[in-house]
Amino acid sequence: MKLFHKLDETFICENCHKTVLKLNYTSRDHCPYCLYSKHVDIYPGDRSNPCKGLLKPIGIEKFKNSFKIIYECDKCHQKHKNIIANDDDMEKIIELSKNTSV
Repeated sequence: MKLFHKLDETFICENCHKTVLKLNYTSRDHCPYCLYSKHVDIYPGDRSNPCKGLLKPIGIEKFKNSFKIIYECDKCHQKHKNIIANDDDMEKIIELSKNTSV
């Protein structure tokens, strides 16, 4: 079973360089402006992945009553998924949905 370490912190997005504030209801794991993430976790919140590549959003998939962003790492090319956040740019989510069947 995967371990979840709650780690909700403010950071500067390495893709768009905007300040990303805490999410305040779960761990922040991607930028709400450009939707990029960083390949830092093996298990959510553990920050123990040595890759540290940027995770580029490449699609969307349905997940329960919400959606997950599908990522591909620009360094190791591993695929990864994160659930969308309440404050994500919905225009970007809609644009990504054109790449994927939902």
